[in-house]
Amino acid sequence: MENFKIEVDADGIALITFDVPGKSMNTISGAVMDELHQLITQIRSDAAIAGAIIASGKSSGFCAGFDLNEISKLAGDPNAEISSDDDFKALFERTFALSKLYRELETCGKPVACAIEGLAMGGGLELALACHYRVVADNPKIKLGLPEAKVGVLPGAGGTQRLPRLIGVQNAALMILQGQDKSPQEAKALGFMNEVVAPGTTVEAARAWLLTKPAAGAPWDSKGYRVKDGPYTPAGAMIAIGGNAMVSGQTNLNYPAQRHILSCLYEGLQLPMDAALRVEARYFAKTLLTPQAQGMVRSLFVSMQALAKGGNRPAGFAPYEVKKVAVIGAGLMGAGIGYVQAKAGVETVLIDVTSEAAEKGKDYSRRLVEKDVGRGKLSKEKGEALLALITPTTDYSTIADADLVIEAVYENPELKADITRKAEAVLGENAVFGSNTSTLPITELARASVRPDKFIGIHFFSPVERMNLVEIILGKQTSQETLAKAIDYVLKIRKTPIAVNDSRGFYTSRCFATYTTEGLEMLAEGIAPAIIENVGRQSGMPMGPLEVSDSVGLDTLIKVGTQLALIEQRNYADDPLGKIVKWVAEDNGRVGRKAGKGFYEYDEKGKPARIWPELAPHIGIKIAECPPDLKQELVKRLLIRQCVEVARCFEEGVITDPRDADVGSILAWGFAPYSGGCISYMDLFWGIPAFVAETDRLADRYGDRFRPNQLLRDMAAKGENFYQRFGRS
Repeated sequence: MENFKIEVDADGIALITFDVPGKSMNTISGAVMDELHQLITQIRSDAAIAGAIIASGKSSGFCAGFDLNEISKLAGDPNAEISSDDDFKALFERTFALSKLYRELETCGKPVACAIEGLAMGGGLELALACHYRVVADNPKIKLGLPEAKVGVLPGAGGTQRLPRLIGVQNAALMILQGQDKSPQEAKALGFMNEVVAPGTTVEAARAWLLTKPAAGAPWDSKGYRVKDGPYTPAGAMIAIGGNAMVSGQTNLNYPAQRHILSCLYEGLQLPMDAALRVEARYFAKTLLTPQAQGMVRSLFVSMQALAKGGNRPAGFAPYEVKKVAVIGAGLMGAGIGYVQAKAGVETVLIDVTSEAAEKGKDYSRRLVEKDVGRGKLSKEKGEALLALITPTTDYSTIADADLVIEAVYENPELKADITRKAEAVLGENAVFGSNTSTLPITELARASVRPDKFIGIHFFSPVERMNLVEIILGKQTSQETLAKAIDYVLKIRKTPIAVNDSRGFYTSRCFATYTTEGLEMLAEGIAPAIIENVGRQSGMPMGPLEVSDSVGLDTLIKVGTQLALIEQRNYADDPLGKIVKWVAEDNGRVGRKAGKGFYEYDEKGKPARIWPELAPHIGIKIAECPPDLKQELVKRLLIRQCVEVARCFEEGVITDPRDADVGSILAWGFAPYSGGCISYMDLFWGIPAFVAETDRLADRYGDRFRPNQLLRDMAAKGENFYQRFGRS
């Protein structure tokens, strides 16, 4: 066997070591399942085996679960329809295979223990739950959980049935619906781990249990067993009734996996285990066929994992070791960049025009470190070591040996040009110069550089320490080697990079702006602000478009809008949307969240308290109610408008990789995560021909901003989707 090793000792205890070759973590694949079946057969039939222990041969953990790269293969072609009962039956049998295997282990007739020295997640934890006794090492870093709901699917190998029978339906529902993980001590307190022992002694403890000659069966297979808090008990009824309302409210019915999890709990807990597992498997297969599951697995797991490993890095360049980085501009953005660099072990020089300003930038890191130390997330010594890596200064000569410089001053081309010249005067020959800009074209900024091939955009998002995406922008003269170095830097600081080509607003700012703009269009049409905001959240966006505008700053919207109007040779002050923003911001002094007032009024903690009451009377409300058909129309407008702009970015070559587009849309501006991103929304939820027809309808009714471009029309005519046309599926 390649993935398992079995050794039987003199007492008849079989130690089964799970160790997938060539991988840093054990995962479950078809080959693993085949070998596990052989082992179960051996345990059952070999009289010399009295009991078994399953343990991992890897220090990294027990098992990370089913290899999600194979999930989409289970469902087949995401564009193919399941058109018959036979098609669904075939899918059911494929998805039920692992659940049946674990049930064979559970009913093999011999006691089986599990020894867990590292994380056990998803199908890995489900394997442990199918064992009769579970021992875990006392290490708070170990994670035990069922995270499938986070990527749009549900536990499909018994997790929704065994966990509630062990810890109760309420505790299990919270874990499964939210994809929570637990520490060993928490797991034992809840009841799904039997024993917590010192690291390195789990196999010994499991063996000691087996030597007591325990019963070889699960409690739910005993005669007379009943689920203590099933659907018709007071505790179970709370999940069956209250859970439905809670999930509907929190997900806006956008996430079928959560609804199907509740169905598994309600239906399965009324049945014997074998029937319950078939119920779970049917819901797993049903979930797998949804565009939500296919999009989320692809983008939030497969693509995210690929990009986090440098999947969009140009080949042929040696890894670039980034040891020292200078950040010029110690404001909120620069200070955040400095913190994440130091946290990754990178020596950081933080430069500003005065020592006080530079020191203030370091204070940002001090506050974050003090908070983590106070919460026990970081030791005092490690916190001090992190801060020691940050040097605040006004002296440009300190960056002479830096591997990278990031300019992070405000959006002023002249100021950025001056900083570029000052930095390059002392910067080493092979170092990279990066500009953290959200809108200014990199090619134009690079005109101030004497080495534009080493000049690149490195666009962070605020707050830097919480936002995982970095948008890397190539100017016309930026070399592929510089791109490779920039990606290496982003990976070094544990962020996810996407690579795009130069354009005003690049990819993220340009496409995201359409969401806020469409919200203003609705406001100008006389749609009540509360409707716009509620529908925005119900569409899957993290905030309504007016709240987003407040967060960006209405004064910023005016600056960007005025600049764009000049480029397009029109007057921003005459624009209906510009008039609304200028009235709120300039006539009434309400520039947004930073001032405590904008479209919203904010409480003392900076949270939105209510929409500004004077907004609606000024606009003149024409639509004050939102029946389902109107809600559906508004959701389409908000999401499709963003997607049309994404398609234009592809046609113009601003972005070329569907993975970058999908992951970037979710991580940068929160585009409806259930969709898998803008591209997956077009590909999977609509199909390009239907999407083009719908955009034409919207354009005829609301304006040419919805009109599909030639790329979309060509793809519709050929029956293509983005992942087919541009690859990287």
